[in-house]
Amino acid sequence: MKNVGYLDRTIRFIIGIVLVSMLVFVESTWKYVGLIGIPFILTSLLGTCFVYRILGVRTCSTKSY
Repeated sequence: MKNVGYLDRTIRFIIGIVLVSMLVFVESTWKYVGLIGIPFILTSLLGTCFVYRILGVRTCSTKSY
């Protein structure tokens, strides 16, 4: 069940890529903050956020047929 909309997925993916790139480009111990980007990328690719599911939030549009 997908609960993350297109705009939310795009923003999560961009933030995830920026954070993961810290693993390569930052030389201090702050580079490990980039590991936080992995869940952002995964939720954007899967379209499901478990925190949203717990809170009952949906940012994707629902189609009524």
